[in-house]
Amino acid sequence: MAPLARKPVILPPRFQALLDVYLQYLITEKRLAENTVSAYSSDIVSFLQYLTARHIKELEAVSLKHIHNYLSTEKEKNISNRSNARRVSSLKGFFSYLTAEKHIQNNPFALVDLPKSNRSIPKALTEAEVNRLLTLPPGANKLVERNFTMLFLLYSTGMRVSELVTLPLAACNLSSNFVRVIGKGSKERLIPFGIPAKNKLDDYLKRVRPLILRGRTSKYLFVTARGTCMTRLRFWQIISETARGTGIDKPISPHMLRHSFATHLLAHGADLRTVQMMLGHADIATTQIYTHVDQQRLKSIHQKFHPRG
Repeated sequence: MAPLARKPVILPPRFQALLDVYLQYLITEKRLAENTVSAYSSDIVSFLQYLTARHIKELEAVSLKHIHNYLSTEKEKNISNRSNARRVSSLKGFFSYLTAEKHIQNNPFALVDLPKSNRSIPKALTEAEVNRLLTLPPGANKLVERNFTMLFLLYSTGMRVSELVTLPLAACNLSSNFVRVIGKGSKERLIPFGIPAKNKLDDYLKRVRPLILRGRTSKYLFVTARGTCMTRLRFWQIISETARGTGIDKPISPHMLRHSFATHLLAHGADLRTVQMMLGHADIATTQIYTHVDQQRLKSIHQKFHPRG
């Protein structure tokens, strides 16, 4: 993969060289997704520009005072704690790499704690709301049937919307009931699905998809009237329109079905590691946020039914 294109930034040659080496490492060795590398690059550039504006041209000269002043300056710009936490995480990785590769001797971020990000609990639909969302209206045309099949598979597998809309036809295995998904960082995972999803997909492939393609061919599982794959934005619009049509008045997004998938699995007894694998999270800490949702459900049940609740 070629290095990511970035907006022109005026940095000292030494800073630019170290940044380029690190980004290449993230792409070739860590195999991170382009969007992820771009976000890391933006975070690091922000700090390097801060140093440059203060005539600091050697990373060895960076101190804890510089870091704290930088974070304070960013906070004054109404940058949230969550964004600052992400920046510190990006910079920790950058300086750790430079230290490990002997580009610098000391890591000034080694003793810097992440700002509290006040991470919110993911919002999920109730199971009753999911059932309403996935109920095909009578007299639906071929495109509406395709939309409902996509919604069904999204909830059945918990895949990301970007993975769903670009899913290749060859990635769907109806004989073994799984989809092969290429996720962030080009990492592959297999996600199983049940008989209801299989039946939906089987009907879509045999009857609906040929009607949409009208004799054309496409490598994608879900196709538009032009034979191409759908955009993420268009699917976002579809899920919003579908929710309104079924009487769900809360704001809804494709990611909410992913949250619902994980939350409902855990609520019915799935273990965290299994859910992590199906979601494609590299770190189980990312998946652990869903346990807070389930804990709230358990707490409400305890309060409702326990004699001393």
